[in-house]
Amino acid sequence: MPTYRAPVDDTLFLLNSVFGIDRYNNLPGFEDATPDMIEAILSEAGKLSEEVLAPLNQTGDQEGCTRNEDASVTTPSGFRQAYETFREGGWVGLSADPEYGGQGLPATLDAAINEFLSAANMAFSMYPGLSKGAIAALSLHGSEDQKRTYLPKLISGEWSGTMNLTEPHCGTDLGLIRTKAVPNGDGAYDITGTKIFISAGEHDLTDNIVHLVLARIEGAPEGVKGISLFVVPKHVPDADGNAGERNAVACGSIEEKMGIHGNATCVMNYDGATGWLVGEEHKGLRAMFTMMNEARLGVGIQGLAQSEVAYQNAVAYARDRLQGRALDGPKEPDKPADPIIVHPDVRRVLLTIKSFNEAARALVLWTALRGDVSHRAGDEKEREAADDAMGLLTPVVKGVLTDKGFENAVMAQQMYGGHGYIAEWGMEQFVRDARIAMIYEGANGIQALDLVGRKLPRNGGRAVMAFFQEVASFVQENAEDDALKPYTEPLQKGLDDLQKATMWFMQNAMTKPDNAGAGSTDYMHLFGLVALGYMWGQMARAAQSELAAGANGRTDYLSAKLATGRFFMERVMPETSAHLARISTGAQTMMDMPAEAF
Repeated sequence: MPTYRAPVDDTLFLLNSVFGIDRYNNLPGFEDATPDMIEAILSEAGKLSEEVLAPLNQTGDQEGCTRNEDASVTTPSGFRQAYETFREGGWVGLSADPEYGGQGLPATLDAAINEFLSAANMAFSMYPGLSKGAIAALSLHGSEDQKRTYLPKLISGEWSGTMNLTEPHCGTDLGLIRTKAVPNGDGAYDITGTKIFISAGEHDLTDNIVHLVLARIEGAPEGVKGISLFVVPKHVPDADGNAGERNAVACGSIEEKMGIHGNATCVMNYDGATGWLVGEEHKGLRAMFTMMNEARLGVGIQGLAQSEVAYQNAVAYARDRLQGRALDGPKEPDKPADPIIVHPDVRRVLLTIKSFNEAARALVLWTALRGDVSHRAGDEKEREAADDAMGLLTPVVKGVLTDKGFENAVMAQQMYGGHGYIAEWGMEQFVRDARIAMIYEGANGIQALDLVGRKLPRNGGRAVMAFFQEVASFVQENAEDDALKPYTEPLQKGLDDLQKATMWFMQNAMTKPDNAGAGSTDYMHLFGLVALGYMWGQMARAAQSELAAGANGRTDYLSAKLATGRFFMERVMPETSAHLARISTGAQTMMDMPAEAF
């Protein structure tokens, strides 16, 4: 059976030494997040993940969810008890508004904990994960009555939430939605239609499930301009705010899917279900994007999480598996063979994954901090800059971390040879579970188009220019530090490639948009490499500073950190040149091919 250990120490290094979370004490919620409290919270989340959730991951995958004759759904054995433990710990409302029962702590802590939960048991973590998106959407767009009715129950974990977008005939193009909403005369609407791929759409973990549903009011404009958002509870709240009469919404079936078997991914049928408008008529997509942005960051974290848990098990196997001898002579002559970790190519694979994981964790936390600043800072300019960065990085975090997370899970599986293909060892589950993260909440090709087509030109390129300036300033500030040159010089080269690619789009995509489409995925990954390289620059600086100050008993950890960063800069960062070369070829060879020739 695979194992998992939450990277609490590495997360603390990032929050305290690299990003200086104490510098944010002027923001609401951060003043309570003392170093001791942060360490205690992360340690407890680590224990929950390791001791409660991880042991249910493989059994939950094998057992799956069951739809019963009454359309109810039973989750795998142990999930209900685990959810109750999770709920009693107050984990759902960690960063939620204290006015409705939340603890008001930084959402950055949520991001760190989400990695632990997703690595331990991705299918389980999706149940409360969708609730956090619903909380965010109702907090920003719900009426006061809706907030009072739903937020306390969602934040406590007594109720859970979902998001209902996709229909059988439309996924990315939400303008094609057919689910209809008919006013019933008392301020509510009758919702009729079918939604598919609804994660946690029906289950037995909570008393009520609060569905947020996109639908079109009769007579609304065609396309995305005519979409509205509705809150449609499984049970209509009674006068006391408890789950009351059963609404006309039901699980039609559970999707038979490649992975995340422990999560109930449902076809949801709305047959005149009672729903209430959230926000303004025909402005539902804007409200739903609150959930989607939250979910996209969460999905990026899932990519990192599967990469991390797969890596941990691959390392353990590489240390134990005896196979062949080291190329420069036996390392353990008293044994029949050396462990495979002596082989350079094995180390190449492991360091490729490790160097990604540590930089991706930093990027997640750095982005989450921007999110906290955008919501909590008192200065408008500071909020604007943080919101710019958050919007720019969301498609990068989602697209790059999930693409690489799957790729890394496959590489970790390869460490096991034939055993990696056998279910008993657990590696094939990590591969299957990681695959969905590249698809849902906007397939990664869409993330790349969003980055190039919407985020780059937004506000005259204000966000991307600020990012360029920040990275360039870091390189310049540390240019004379010889110890940092192995990190800053490759970072400067990567930044040059990214700026050249950006300029190429400006010169070649305005008159021929296909050039942007043809290069968008390469651009997203080029951007991701520079962002990850920037994280390594900051981590290297912090590690060297700690070593110079005496290391406080962490010499081995800090030295390994620097070595891992050098590997990334030497062996991974040069890929920016290949991405630039592909971008610069344009769309000609792709678009000249007749469709019938494929």
